[in-house]
Amino acid sequence: MTGLLSVGIAAAAGTDVAARVASEAEAAGLHALWVNDTPGHDALESLAAAARVTDRLVLATGVLPVDRRRADEVIARVSELGLPPARLVLGVGSGAGAVGALARVWDAVGELRGAETLRDARVVVGALGPRMRRLGAEASHGLLLSWLTPEIAAAQRRRARAIAPAASVALYVRAAAEPEALSRLEEEASRYAGYPAYAANFARLGIDARDTVVRPNAFASTVAAYRTAVDEVVLRAVTAGEAADDYVRFVRVAAAAAASV
Repeated sequence: MTGLLSVGIAAAAGTDVAARVASEAEAAGLHALWVNDTPGHDALESLAAAARVTDRLVLATGVLPVDRRRADEVIARVSELGLPPARLVLGVGSGAGAVGALARVWDAVGELRGAETLRDARVVVGALGPRMRRLGAEASHGLLLSWLTPEIAAAQRRRARAIAPAASVALYVRAAAEPEALSRLEEEASRYAGYPAYAANFARLGIDARDTVVRPNAFASTVAAYRTAVDEVVLRAVTAGEAADDYVRFVRVAAAAAASV
């Protein structure tokens, strides 16, 4: 199996960058643009900008935290922005706070999947622990995993398929395509390692955050290993700068890696 290859950015990069990256990604034959929903920025707005300049590219959120973005508000926002449901993947997650996380996600997934205006869209669950992964496999179209080695990702995909044979499994992988971005990649890994939920997950799995990233000196080979593990690899772009050209160079390296398989 060789998984699909996609690119991910943060909503904080802005709508102009999202549109430029989306256009470049579609031209390069990549599968999707995933946008992190960050406080103060709207992933759906970034995807709307991407939709206006593309025809085929899948548009995905990774993820909408349902503690601050209620399902009914997401449904209304998708309609307001004119996002094409047939190209839309709504990745959702529990957000802050462990108490009630499973119930929040279960309710949100049910509401999103039950919306008539979203009947052609897909809903996936961002999941770390085994209970959330089971919920995602059972209740949604699939999982969005993060910060895993290829071996662990493959094992989690097998478990998800044992629960729901049709479940798709995507994996966010932080990646730097240029040596100048390495310091930011290390900072990103250290930051996530300090979050309690992620720290607990790394300890449970016996890995370090730095074991789960793609570095420029082994970009193509590491991406190839990840693509054998899951249905879709989302290369979350870590770039030296925040200009559109920085992201375009990243997309071109990603496309070259895809072509080398």
